[in-house]
Amino acid sequence: MTRLESPPHAYPSDIAFTPTVKALQSRHGSRDAYARMEEEHGWQTRLTPDVARFIEQQTSVFLATVSSEGQPYIQHRGGPAGFLHVLDDHTIAFADFAGNRQYVSAGNLADNPKAHLFLLDYAHRRRIKIWGEARMIDDDPALLAKLMPEGYKARGERVLVMTVRAWDVNCPKHIPQRFDAADVAAALQERDERIQQLEAQVAELKRNAVNTRA
Repeated sequence: MTRLESPPHAYPSDIAFTPTVKALQSRHGSRDAYARMEEEHGWQTRLTPDVARFIEQQTSVFLATVSSEGQPYIQHRGGPAGFLHVLDDHTIAFADFAGNRQYVSAGNLADNPKAHLFLLDYAHRRRIKIWGEARMIDDDPALLAKLMPEGYKARGERVLVMTVRAWDVNCPKHIPQRFDAADVAAALQERDERIQQLEAQVAELKRNAVNTRA
């Protein structure tokens, strides 16, 4: 099993801004702006309370891993709001539910702990990118039980624990605004109930007007 150590970085954003990336930024005219961002500590390494709340409100996340051969793999993880847990300002964990039993992410993490979480909130047009190292835990049933969403019909097989090294928030540009079906249904039900209330009030006003004229 190969465990890759994180190289030291002058800035948190160096986890993504490699020398080649910075050279391309210079070539295309964006390096000065990102250099100022680096000096002002634009990216953070600790999860703030606001970001922790955002993470734990999500029902969907994309997990990226890389094999020992450098082959990337992206897999979707989902569950009810709260299935993602922020254990502290450097640690995210969630129960890994039984799926198609390919074990690509688990195998990649066994060889290469580098991982990335991509969270996209369509309703509020907000996205957060998180870099770090992750590991699968197969032998801690107490932790798995703690992280399982209450009442959720899924079988947890293991736990993924991610140590956060850096995170960044993207601008909302080009994110289409979409809403969950459950949220839309709830909003429509609330609207229909309000319409019924107003119709009942109108009918009562009409009855009162008739009685007054009589």
